[in-house]
Amino acid sequence: MDDMNQPENGYPQDNGQSADASGVQDTYAQTPYTEPQYTDQTAGQQYTGQQYTGQQYTNMSYGQPQGSPKSKIAAGLLGIFLGGWGIHRFYLGYTTMGIIQIVVTLVTCGFGSLWGFVEGIMILCGSTITTDAKGNPLEG
Repeated sequence: MDDMNQPENGYPQDNGQSADASGVQDTYAQTPYTEPQYTDQTAGQQYTGQQYTGQQYTNMSYGQPQGSPKSKIAAGLLGIFLGGWGIHRFYLGYTTMGIIQIVVTLVTCGFGSLWGFVEGIMILCGSTITTDAKGNPLEG
């Protein structure tokens, strides 16, 4: 081997130059690009570049409400009988408003329960709260 290309640590120096078959050094020689391979950590599937061999999702309905619809009758009756405790709001998924109704009922020594009673009647009439927290319309 040539001692000029051998540094003290024993590794050859390339300096970004390589020689072709004629002995002429090519200063623009590059290593060929290889596409990195990635592994999906959740499923262990491998995919490269634009190809994906993992699970394919076919039921993607963006903008559509998800989950099962709630009953308007159940929400109205919960509002009438347990409205002071915000149970109808918890049933429909409005937890923050349910907690506020509990606090109002406690602070007003029970008079705040009229709020939930009136809301229960209005839910049954269909004039207020027509959807649950996920956007599903109330059934029944």
